[in-house]
Amino acid sequence: MASQTEPNIVADKTVIEGLDYWRTLPIKQQPEWPDAAAVKATSAQLAALPPLVFAGEVDTLRERLAKAAQGQAFLLQGGDCAETFAGATADKIRNRIKTVLQMAVVLTYAAEMPVIKMGRMAGQFAKPRSSDTETRGEVTLPAYRGDIVNGYDFTPESRTANPDRLLKAYNTSVATLNLIRAFTTGGFADLREVHRWNQGFAKNPANVEYEAMANEIDRAIKFMAACGADFDALKTTEFFVSHEALLMEYERPMTRIDSRTGTPYNTSAHFLWIGERTRELDGAHVDFLSRVRNPIGVKLGPTTDVDTMKKLIDKLDPEREPGRLTFITRMGAGKIREALPPLLEAIKGMDANPLWITDPMHGNGITTPNGYKTRRFDDVMDEVRGFFEAHRQVGTFPGGVHVELTGDDVTECLGGSEQIDEKDLESRYESLCDPRLNHMQSLELAFLVAEELKKA
Repeated sequence: MASQTEPNIVADKTVIEGLDYWRTLPIKQQPEWPDAAAVKATSAQLAALPPLVFAGEVDTLRERLAKAAQGQAFLLQGGDCAETFAGATADKIRNRIKTVLQMAVVLTYAAEMPVIKMGRMAGQFAKPRSSDTETRGEVTLPAYRGDIVNGYDFTPESRTANPDRLLKAYNTSVATLNLIRAFTTGGFADLREVHRWNQGFAKNPANVEYEAMANEIDRAIKFMAACGADFDALKTTEFFVSHEALLMEYERPMTRIDSRTGTPYNTSAHFLWIGERTRELDGAHVDFLSRVRNPIGVKLGPTTDVDTMKKLIDKLDPEREPGRLTFITRMGAGKIREALPPLLEAIKGMDANPLWITDPMHGNGITTPNGYKTRRFDDVMDEVRGFFEAHRQVGTFPGGVHVELTGDDVTECLGGSEQIDEKDLESRYESLCDPRLNHMQSLELAFLVAEELKKA
């Protein structure tokens, strides 16, 4: 009998209309586009291009996150503060993936728990800003909003919002995803090669500890191989991508209707989150993301109250679907132990089961006397400890970490085993926005999280 393909399911008209309802609502953090017609034309081009991710992959991630929300897995989300077009090189992408894989191995081995690997990659090009403009001397220009909008150079030409950059962001994401898929399915991520991931990095206490763990894993694998175990599951790994859904003229055309179900998926990433600056309940970002099928994250700062949290749940997860909603706390090392427990206590009395993860970076920013935006590594570590302590206090599960990191040996965050000080910041400060943990600091953080997971 000849096989028959299932017919495409067309979305209801109200679903399509709903995807543009955000245009009628208050919206923040959007650039001033000088040519509205050019933006509209570019959005039409984007809408005709192939999706970056597929609905089935998104569904798989939702299932994985549901397990994490139930305390049966852990989410590791890491990558650049703001990706740049120039930084999308094979070496930099490989080193970022390598660092996330190393961290995941540490967590998996120490905590004996599946780790969901997710990059802030292949789309993290837009950044919210505290001001619409930047002034240097007597010159005021639009703020740099990420490579997807404008350039970092402080000139009128560079800082003018350019819709051509939307297409360049798409193409750069295509190239990045291509490498991610090659590295994670083509042998690079084979767990039997754990030692190889450490090659090329300077010797450091964190690396020494990692090598010791890698030796233990190596011996365990050889033992299992001698027993005739099948290692197909060790040859590849799942790796998902995510970014902040900020720039609506990119997110809307990348949202497509799934032919299987007639429902909308944002195909720019598997996972999207709403930032602290754009999570207004009556705002455009919350409304738009409430209408797509992707797993959604929301950043919660130290002033978040229980009522706001409940309203976010009702808006973004009305069906209380496992794996749908993730709360990303970013409260600061000095505030998390007081601010988080009341939210966790309240959630226990609700019918919702969001995944809770910590962003220990964004609540701990400082500026040094020599003008560098940085973070103290000790503060980052302390917020992670506070996150786990709050969950132990209340009896809920600490489900993941969300970290700005790079696989390169930059000097952007103070401290760590390398004892980076303010003078060191001048040597290799490469971020165009926020400071990131370097490779060594990322590994140190992974070992701390592993110890906390053992307690959990």
